[in-house]
Amino acid sequence: MRPHLLRPRPHAARRILAMLALAAGMIAAVLLPASAASADVDDFSYSSWTSDYRVSLDADGHAVAHVTETVVAEFPQTDQNKGIIRGYPERYEGAGLSLRILSVKDADGRDVPFETESEDGMLLVLTGDDDYVHGSTTYVIESTMRDFMIHGTKSGNDEFHWNLLPLNSTQAIGRFRTTVTFAPALAKKLTGDTACYSGKIGEKNPCTLDGPASSAEGASFTVESGERAAGDGVTIAIGFEAGTVTQPEARMPDPVADFGPAVVGLAAIATASGAWFSAAALKRRRQTATGIIVAQFDVPAELPPLAAAPLIPGAPNPIPAQMVHLAVQGVLRLEEEQDAKRRPSLRLIDRSRPSHPLDRAAVDSLFPGEETVRRIPKSSTKFAGRMEKLVQKGRAAAKQNGWLAEERSRAAMAFGWASIALLIATAAFLTWSAVKDRELLGLSIVALIAAGVVVAISSLVAFSRHTVMTHEGALRHEHLMGVKEFIRVAEADRLRMLQSYRGAERRSDGTVDVVHLYEKLLPYAMLLGEEKSWTKVLETSYSASGTGPGWVDVAAGVSLHSHLAHYSTSMSSAATYTASSSSGGSTGGGFSGGGGGGGFSGGR
Repeated sequence: MRPHLLRPRPHAARRILAMLALAAGMIAAVLLPASAASADVDDFSYSSWTSDYRVSLDADGHAVAHVTETVVAEFPQTDQNKGIIRGYPERYEGAGLSLRILSVKDADGRDVPFETESEDGMLLVLTGDDDYVHGSTTYVIESTMRDFMIHGTKSGNDEFHWNLLPLNSTQAIGRFRTTVTFAPALAKKLTGDTACYSGKIGEKNPCTLDGPASSAEGASFTVESGERAAGDGVTIAIGFEAGTVTQPEARMPDPVADFGPAVVGLAAIATASGAWFSAAALKRRRQTATGIIVAQFDVPAELPPLAAAPLIPGAPNPIPAQMVHLAVQGVLRLEEEQDAKRRPSLRLIDRSRPSHPLDRAAVDSLFPGEETVRRIPKSSTKFAGRMEKLVQKGRAAAKQNGWLAEERSRAAMAFGWASIALLIATAAFLTWSAVKDRELLGLSIVALIAAGVVVAISSLVAFSRHTVMTHEGALRHEHLMGVKEFIRVAEADRLRMLQSYRGAERRSDGTVDVVHLYEKLLPYAMLLGEEKSWTKVLETSYSASGTGPGWVDVAAGVSLHSHLAHYSTSMSSAATYTASSSSGGSTGGGFSGGGGGGGFSGGR
């Protein structure tokens, strides 16, 4: 592999090569004589660097140039280098420079073998072959380029604003000279504004730019100096009347090409979002049967918590509520182990009491065989799996009873197809902009990527079937919302409801019967997010009736709410447990490096 292929950027390349050279040196120190130390291919210099720019206008008024660079490299006498690498930027100010390398020759005019490669926006010229070169070696590189002159927004001039030396280089230069000759058509448009800067990138050290010197060939400018350190650049800026040079289309304002992809991409995102809203709207719409919520103080026997949870959007895991439901029915009792950890446990009281299939399934799942006590485990995938099957049975029962159905949203599908079309349009816009040789804006690229991700995800929503309530399911949903309303009203209002004609039979046993009624609503309060308030109501009711909760052991000094919250947390954690794995300017104001050109220089 050639050394240049290891360099994603010239600076990074030197660091990588330096580290490789260091490692090779350490190995050589052990295995080879001291005289055989390894060397860096960038460890050489240039005794001279001369450039000649011949600048003119083509038939369409675009700037074109024929450039000849003559560099004399001073290589060591050891077998270190096979040639040089010269890099030229392929774009400047948003437009391609149409670079062409015409030839590479030596001091006697003989062809020097070379190849070119594009890498990170740079056209690399790699000279030489497999033979090593030693001592003074001359390279004459001829090239052409186009559209390198720009319109200076600060100066108002058209400008030749160019970096004459590679700013990204580790080779010092013994002497330097550049001549820039402008054809007569350009020479007569000179404004007299010139500037010259030298130094590292960003420095503003002044330098002398001689000219213009007039001749039959036009007007020439020259800049020269003695020794220059590695990376010490020279940048010149020469002004011409505005409009002298025709700018490439890629530099002309084009809002459609520049911002069209981003706008269409954002539209694709917005349209894709419509699929989400449409699917959500379908679900909300199907929750309505009559649109009237009436306070309800009981729940039909056909709706145990496992079957009710799918009809309550956003309901928590129904397993804790289902266990409380069985407890208040007298099927089991909520207890705690009598040890230091006091883990919650369940004790079976009456296996024959449940009448609903889901209730029986829950009992059988909790107490298989002859078991009568079930400790709620802290981490058991087996227990969690059984609880998940119970939740799935509840959802399956709701579907089997005709309360839930699977449907697609037509509106979501329309938004999905529209977002896909807009995503394709975004990609087409970007392709069109690239064909026009425009520099793609980061916003457009980000918009395409974001749109692609959002559209891909939203397509799953747009074209999938969604679980929605049927009319019968919506009726039961409204009934459950009525239970929530009953739970949330003041105690006096609840008692008035129970004393009404409809509720009279519920008060046949007086206050104790009200307590039993309130207990039966506790599991649904848990599903409806009213657990805290309803346990407080129960505590008040127990105190007024002189009774206590017979379905749960509550330690002295501990509130029913605190005890139930601890139980719910433990049960939810156990029911959802999953084992996890671990692993370890021409008018001033410029600076050196502020123009186009420059590029890179190094050895190979």
